[in-house]
Amino acid sequence: MSEPATVFDEMGWPDQIRPPYALVDAWLKSVPAEQLALKRREAEVLFRRIGITFAVYTEGGDPERLIPFDLIPRVMAQAEWQSLRKGLEQRVRALNAFIHDVYHDREILKAGRIPERLVLNNPQFRPEMVGLDLPHNVYTHIAGIDMVRTGPDEYYVLEDNCRTPSGVSYMVENREVMMRLFPELFRRAGVAPVAHYGDELLETLRSVAPPNCQGEPTVVLLTPGIHNSAYYEHAFLADEMGIDLVEGADLLVRNEICYMRSTSGLTRVDVIYRRIDDDYIDPLVFRPESMLGAPGLHFATRAGNLTLANAIGAGIADDKAVYIHVPEMVRFYLGEEPLLQNVPTHDCSKPDDLAYTLAHIDQLVVKAVHGSGGYGMLVGPHASKAEIETFVAQLKARPHDYVAQPTLALSTVPTFVESGIAPRHVDLRPFVLSGEQIRIVPGGLTRVALRDGSLVVNSSQGGGTKDTWVLER
Repeated sequence: MSEPATVFDEMGWPDQIRPPYALVDAWLKSVPAEQLALKRREAEVLFRRIGITFAVYTEGGDPERLIPFDLIPRVMAQAEWQSLRKGLEQRVRALNAFIHDVYHDREILKAGRIPERLVLNNPQFRPEMVGLDLPHNVYTHIAGIDMVRTGPDEYYVLEDNCRTPSGVSYMVENREVMMRLFPELFRRAGVAPVAHYGDELLETLRSVAPPNCQGEPTVVLLTPGIHNSAYYEHAFLADEMGIDLVEGADLLVRNEICYMRSTSGLTRVDVIYRRIDDDYIDPLVFRPESMLGAPGLHFATRAGNLTLANAIGAGIADDKAVYIHVPEMVRFYLGEEPLLQNVPTHDCSKPDDLAYTLAHIDQLVVKAVHGSGGYGMLVGPHASKAEIETFVAQLKARPHDYVAQPTLALSTVPTFVESGIAPRHVDLRPFVLSGEQIRIVPGGLTRVALRDGSLVVNSSQGGGTKDTWVLER
């Protein structure tokens, strides 16, 4: 499928090269396709040796998959990144202020800026968190903000991942592999580092130790176990931070204090970076059959003896219907105009928005409010008649479960595919760390839709990843 003329290629490939890509352009012109193919095979060997996989349990066969890695980096000038960084900091400050507010005074609801039903009737709203004060009023300590670009100075936020965003291990390992394969290119390029992400994450988690913490905080990473699709990332991050990787059975709560079992006895735990959904974190409060968390974790948190990162209930801020109102959160809590734009979004629970969506569904992207991973969505221009008919029926039956957005002309970056170098659509997930201060490692995870013409970048849907370069000068 040929790309429409309106699509912005970030490199300006092949004959209108933008300045940030000058070195990459010269490099590509000097490297034969055969050598790129050889380097791609070397990259696959490295990823297999390191063990970087994700799991897909719905398609049969071996569930462990390599995420395809593209050798051609995405490049951002320092000025471009600094502009994005300011917008990311602003947005995450507003999101944390919103979460704190809805579990306390609910001023934004009283002011009528956000409909109460979107919050109080939302399955991600956790009444158990009402009135609970957290260190620095931070609820989403690790946020993954999904963004797309449509022009030289045009960026949009697609969604805010405020619960347990994943993918940062690929950001770090992509860089490691690129530096191994092309060390000379890196020496010449002057790329801002990302290898210190683990240090930044650990400092963030230590900074939100609970009020009753005694001495140096003990931090652990709680994983559901080896069968989780992101288990590699859990183990990777625990290793990067030099902390223990634990499962629910390793934790014990006594007298509202959390301990970790070890061969030397019990060790008090102050902060848990949890990669487990709210429903499974504490069987005394949420799903009683859960074996993934540990009984009493929520009560230890309420007693001021434990911090969970991200906090229970943070998911109220990454609902796709609540997303519509994030710009208003920025104005309400910060008294500022939003630096980052939302994609114009139709709330299908509103009759007029539903009517518009049904009339233009072949032109829109329709998303399930609680969907993720590229599932539960329809890309109208690329959908079959049968797929559209199915979604029309779902919209009419449960309009409040869906939002709709225009099909944006996502930017492209040259990508080395089987046919050679060709443009492919990309998005960007920067990771924003919030504690006593906000920390952002330059760049983020670039995901690329490897199928020609596809706009779906998720690894579970055939997408791959790229190294993201932020130039230091």
